[in-house]
Amino acid sequence: MTTARTYRLAVAASLLTALLLVWIIGAVGLIGVEGDPFDRLYGGVLAVGSAGALIARFRPRGMARAMIATALAQMLVTVIALIVGKQHVPVSSVPEIVLLNGFYVALWIGSAWLFRKAARG
Repeated sequence: MTTARTYRLAVAASLLTALLLVWIIGAVGLIGVEGDPFDRLYGGVLAVGSAGALIARFRPRGMARAMIATALAQMLVTVIALIVGKQHVPVSSVPEIVLLNGFYVALWIGSAWLFRKAARG
C-alpha cells in the first residue's frame, strides 16, 4: 500500500471514529441515559483530536501522536466515569463503560498506527 493511500485510510479511520462517537452519543448516550450531561466530556476527547491535528499540521507523524493523545483522553473519560460512580446508574455497568470506551480507544490507536505507518513510508 502506498504512503498516500495509507494516510487517506488513516484520515478516514479517524474521521469515522469521531463520527461514530458523535452519533452514538446523540442517539443513546455512551454513559448513562440519553442526554446525560456526563457525555459532554466526550467533546473534550474530540477537542484533543482536533487540536492535535491542527498542531501537527496534518502531518502523519504528528497525527499519530494526536490520535494517541485522543485515545488517552478517551481513557481519562472512562476513569472519571468510574470514579464518579456512573457504573451505579441502572443502565450502565463497569463492563459496559470499559468495553464501549475500550472500543473507541482501539479505534483511535488503530488510526494512530495507520498514521505512523504512513509517516514511515
